[in-house]
Amino acid sequence: MSNEKVIKFISNVLEVMPADWQKLTTHRLDLYKEELAKTHFLQEFERLYSSGLTDEISLNSLPTAYDYIRLGHPLSCVLEWTIAKSKGLDEENVISFSSQTMPILAILRKNLLDGINTQIVYENELPKFFDRETLTNVYGYKFELVKIDEINLNFNGTTITLTDFNDVWNVTLTDATDLVISIHPELGSVTLVNGQKNKKYISEIQHVRRRESIAMTPKDCLTVLENLTAKTSSITSTNLDQKNKDLVLSIIREITNTKGNASIGSCGLSIQYAIMMGLIHDSLDKHKGKDIKFIVPPNCYGGTNDQARRVAACLPNVSILDLHVDSGQDMVQSIEKILDEVADQDAIPFIIAEIPTNPRVEVPDLAKLREALAKNRKTKNGENATSPVFILDQTFCPNVKFLGEGDFLSTVKTISYVSGSKFPSGGLCTAGYCVANEKAESLMSYVDNHLKICGNEATAFQVEILSKQMPSMTSRISDAYKGTRAFVNFIGETLPEAKVNFVSEDLANAGFTPSVFSLDLPTKGDSAFEKETYKRDLNYKLINLMINEIPHESKHCVSYGQLSGCYWTIPATSTQGTTKEGDKDYIVRVSMSANFDLELHKKVFSKFCDNHIKS
Repeated sequence: MSNEKVIKFISNVLEVMPADWQKLTTHRLDLYKEELAKTHFLQEFERLYSSGLTDEISLNSLPTAYDYIRLGHPLSCVLEWTIAKSKGLDEENVISFSSQTMPILAILRKNLLDGINTQIVYENELPKFFDRETLTNVYGYKFELVKIDEINLNFNGTTITLTDFNDVWNVTLTDATDLVISIHPELGSVTLVNGQKNKKYISEIQHVRRRESIAMTPKDCLTVLENLTAKTSSITSTNLDQKNKDLVLSIIREITNTKGNASIGSCGLSIQYAIMMGLIHDSLDKHKGKDIKFIVPPNCYGGTNDQARRVAACLPNVSILDLHVDSGQDMVQSIEKILDEVADQDAIPFIIAEIPTNPRVEVPDLAKLREALAKNRKTKNGENATSPVFILDQTFCPNVKFLGEGDFLSTVKTISYVSGSKFPSGGLCTAGYCVANEKAESLMSYVDNHLKICGNEATAFQVEILSKQMPSMTSRISDAYKGTRAFVNFIGETLPEAKVNFVSEDLANAGFTPSVFSLDLPTKGDSAFEKETYKRDLNYKLINLMINEIPHESKHCVSYGQLSGCYWTIPATSTQGTTKEGDKDYIVRVSMSANFDLELHKKVFSKFCDNHIKS
C-alpha cells in the first residue's frame, strides 16, 4: 500500500484513540442515532481525515459505530475504511469477519436462494475447518472448488477467490473474480466486493455477520492496523491460554450445575447458530427424511427470530412455528398445543425460548413446563413421537440452575445458552457459551463441530476476558437486581397507573433476579390509534429525558449486564427490528447495572411524571 497520507493518518489515530474502542462492545451510546447506525461513524471519521484532525477529543467525539461488534465497531470500521482507501473502493465494499469461513457461507447462502452457481478458487489450502460434505448436505449449499491454476474464466456464476491475509493490501481486483476473501488462520478474514455488479452481496454478507457471526474483534483489528503502520513487525494473534479456558469452563459448570464442557462462541448468536445447525445435522443422521420444526416466540429477541427464519429459508425440510409465550399468552399451554401438532405430523420439534421472556420478563410455571416437554406423544400412526429439545436462552438470568440433577429442566433434553456481551463479560466482549444437561449431552459434539465449521469459536482474547469477568458474575447479578428492584418499586409508587413488567418477589426468592424490566406507560385518546400514538410519543419523551439529564449513566441501547450505568430502548425499534409488525412491543425496556445513581434516576423519573403525566 503506497498511500502515505492514509498510513500517517491511521498511525496518528492509533496513538490517541479512545480506550473504549478496545474495551467495550459498544462505544459512545450517548451519541447514538439509530437511523444512522451503519454510516454515522465513518461519515464523521472521513471528515476528520479530510481535516487532518487526529486529536483525542475529536476521536472521542465520534458517534456509535454499529452494534455489539457483530455488524461492526470503531476499529473494524477504521480497518475496512483503510483497506477501501488502498483499493479505491467504497467502505461498504470491505467487510471484516472474526471468522475465516462465514463470509464464504454468506455468499453461498445468497446464491442458493437466488439460484446462482458458485466457484471457490484457492491457491494452497482451504480454511482449516472448511467441510465440503457438511456444507453441502447439512447447509444445502452448492459450489465448485477450483485450484487457482484451474480457474474457469468463463464460469457462469459467482467466483470467490481465497487469498492469504497478507495479500489483502496488495491483491489486484480483476474481472476474473467477483469477491476476494483474504484469510488469516487466527484473526479471521476480510472480504473485498469487486465492482458495481457485485454490490448486491454487500447487505447479505453484512446481515450474516450481524446474525450468525461477528466482525473482526477490536483487538485483532488493532493488530492488523499496527502492522500496517509498522508499529509491529508481523501480524500475529495470541494463542489460546488453556488455563483461561479451563477456568471459564469450570465456572460455567459451577454456575449451571452441569458436568460436561461448555461450548464457547464468538457471540450469543454464533452459539445459537451452531446449536441450530448442530441439531439439524443430528436429525439428518438419526431421523433422515423427517421434517424439522423450530418453534420460536414471534416477539422474542429479533436476532433469534430472524436467524431461525433465515436457517429455515435455506432448507426445504426445516420450517418455523410461532410459539406465543407472554403478554397474555401462557408458554406452557402454547407448548402443549404445538407439540401435539408436531407429534401428529411425525416431525422433529426444537423449541427456542427465553426465560424470563423478553421483553415482558415473564417466567412460566416450570413444573408444568417440564411436564409438557416430557409428555409421551404419539404420531397419527400411533408410533412414539420424537421428543423435543428445549433450547433455553437464559441471558436475563444466567445464574439460575436449570440443567443439573434435580434442577427445573434436568429430566428433558435441554441446551442452555447465554449472550456473552451481557453478564459474562460485563460488556467487555461478545463471547457467549452454551451447555447441555445429561439428557442432551450427546448433542454437544454437533454444536462444537458447527462452531468450528463456521469459524465462530471465541478468540483467545475473548476467553481471557471471560476468565477475568466471570468469577464476579453472580455477585454482579445480585447487586444489579437489588438496584433494579428499588427502581421498579419507586416507579410503581410514583406512577401506579403504569404497568411494570418485572419478576415477582416470589420468583426472585426462587432465584430469578434479572436486572431488566419493561414499562407500559399510561395513555389517553378517543381511539385505539390515538392511544397507541400517544403512548409511543410518551415512550420517547421518557427515554430522551433520562438520557439527556443523566448522559454519564443512561444510554440508548439494548444492552444488559454492563458494569455501569443503565440502558433504555423500545424493543419494537431495536431488539425486535426484524419481527413482524403485529408482534412488536412498543414499550420501554430498561436494563440496569449494579453501578448507577438510583436517587438521581428517581429524581429524573419524577420530573418526567410531573411534566408529562400529571401536568
